[in-house]
Amino acid sequence: MSGALQDWKGQKKPFAAVVTAPIFWLVLFFVAPMAIVWLYSFGQNAGPADIEISGTLDNYKRAIEWLYLSIFLKSFAVAALTTLICLIVGFPVAMAITFAAPKWRPWLLLGIMLPFWTNLLIRTYALMALMGTNGYVNKGLGGLWDGASWLRTLVGMQPLEAWTPVQLLYNNFAVVLGLVYVHLPFMVLPLYSALDRMDKSLIEASLDLGAGHFKTFMQIVVPLAAPGIVAGVMITLIPALGAYLTPDLMGGTDSQMIANVIERQFKRANDWPFGAALSFLLIYAMFILIALQSVRSNKVKAAH
Repeated sequence: MSGALQDWKGQKKPFAAVVTAPIFWLVLFFVAPMAIVWLYSFGQNAGPADIEISGTLDNYKRAIEWLYLSIFLKSFAVAALTTLICLIVGFPVAMAITFAAPKWRPWLLLGIMLPFWTNLLIRTYALMALMGTNGYVNKGLGGLWDGASWLRTLVGMQPLEAWTPVQLLYNNFAVVLGLVYVHLPFMVLPLYSALDRMDKSLIEASLDLGAGHFKTFMQIVVPLAAPGIVAGVMITLIPALGAYLTPDLMGGTDSQMIANVIERQFKRANDWPFGAALSFLLIYAMFILIALQSVRSNKVKAAH
């Protein structure tokens, strides 16, 4: 492998020919548009369709007002709760796949990856059909309620009052549930990757030496799966923090996240400079999270 790398270093022209097209594509369709939006964040509206880049910081000052800062904090709290639930649910799923019989493992992985083959909008509408006032969840609960009411009449008791559907949509609960539903595979796959590389003989040795299952899990499995946990947390937390579609469709007026506020600035309010400032504050926050994780990883490597 090292010899192959040395060969690449010596063959600069073929290497340049390979990387030039991807770099050009990245600069043209990612870096340049992002740079333009970043410049907009230091501008102000000069007309219905004109933005003057004046170097002002007023957009950033407005973005850190408590009204918008509270939405940032709420978005982070929702994303953190989503990530925690995904970790709690995803870890047993990843372990079940890891310790499954080899013939079943590819099918279980396929089941985890199947949602990626369906458009997010379709999946969200499917979840809304389950959770709506006349959805299947409320119909099932209503059937159980009616059954309980019928049983009361059999023993001579008064029947229950008519079933009132539970409001499962357009609130914070629906947003968190929707985000968990969307992002759970992002947690399971890195956890499975870490657990699959784990030396399973260490678990057997721990159990043979008298450690219980819980102690073995906490002191053997979790530390060995730490890289997968960190990776899963990062690739779940960051997309959940910038989620737009799920809060927009499943959340109410009090359940909007920062991405929904940014969308309104670009479309309804036509205030692109302020929307750009909010967007880059979100990007700065994500960069800080990644930088903190990088520092932590370097400290862990240095300690070992």
